[in-house]
Amino acid sequence: MFDDVAAILAEQLHLAPGEVKMESKIKDDLGADSLDVLQLLMTIEEEKGITIPDEALASFTTVGDVVNYLDSRDEA
Repeated sequence: MFDDVAAILAEQLHLAPGEVKMESKIKDDLGADSLDVLQLLMTIEEEKGITIPDEALASFTTVGDVVNYLDSRDEA
């Protein structure tokens, strides 16, 4: 799941894939703004066929937060 999220972020933010780490803060470290985060989640929802609730969105600070949320959904 990390590879999927990292690839989306790297493409969207014009970064090298190696720049995206689990501990990277999406806004502070990667330079994303609120619209970038929303686009990331919309892309994930579309590719994975899921819906991410707004309250989950508010809790995403790092790339790892997104990956862990998606992994927990896969297990459910």
